[in-house]
Amino acid sequence: MGMSDHGRFVWYELMTTDLAAAQDFYAVVAGWTIADSGMPGIDYRLASVEAARIAGMMTLPEEVRAQGARPGWMGYVSVPDVDAAARQVGEAGGTIHRAPADIPGIGRFAVAADPQGAVFVLFRGEGAPPEMPALGTPGHMGWHELHARDWEAAFAFYAGLFGWTKSTAVDMGPMGTYQLFASDGRDVGGMMTNPQVPAPFWLYYINVADIDAAGQRATGAGGQIINGPHQVPGGSWIVHVIDPQGAMVALVGPRSAG
Repeated sequence: MGMSDHGRFVWYELMTTDLAAAQDFYAVVAGWTIADSGMPGIDYRLASVEAARIAGMMTLPEEVRAQGARPGWMGYVSVPDVDAAARQVGEAGGTIHRAPADIPGIGRFAVAADPQGAVFVLFRGEGAPPEMPALGTPGHMGWHELHARDWEAAFAFYAGLFGWTKSTAVDMGPMGTYQLFASDGRDVGGMMTNPQVPAPFWLYYINVADIDAAGQRATGAGGQIINGPHQVPGGSWIVHVIDPQGAMVALVGPRSAG
């Protein structure tokens, strides 16, 4: 794994309460081909676009639900050493929810949360990481957005952990600053202070070919649009969706004329 992969989002995982229904929803909305992974002892589904693997899906374990966990998406961020990164998370005021462990043949991971409580996964894969797709490629995850209690404190934590750098700062008026961040010189997401959310979280954006068509697919398949379509700097349009099981996801893409 090259150093340039340090701090890159390399995998996404949906924990859901109805795996079959979630598979149907995302196949329609994102255009993913979703199939069983063949991993022994677990029903783990893999979502792909053509040859590229995008995400995994699994049932939220009963014991985790009993602790109040809700369906949701998690992002895996590449680090050279999961154990060292996990120690660093703790030293910087974050939490390790699941200690570093191996996934045989796949890699090593730990489930972490930043000091404000947003959850993410530290990951070091076996073998070469996937190629970075061209920006905007439909079906790929195109943006990573942190809804924080205090984005500046959160940024300091992630910059220290992953080497992320500040890119453009967008003035959102009364909503404050939307701070874009870059990994290895490429803009990969944004952070904002959002006092409206019950708890800080990461929101992941799936690239789509046409925002209106994708929004119609989402509502037609039982999802709910809670925000948008809104135009964002750079000309793309976004919608925020709650999937039928209650996980939040976003869509980003162009809007066809008319």
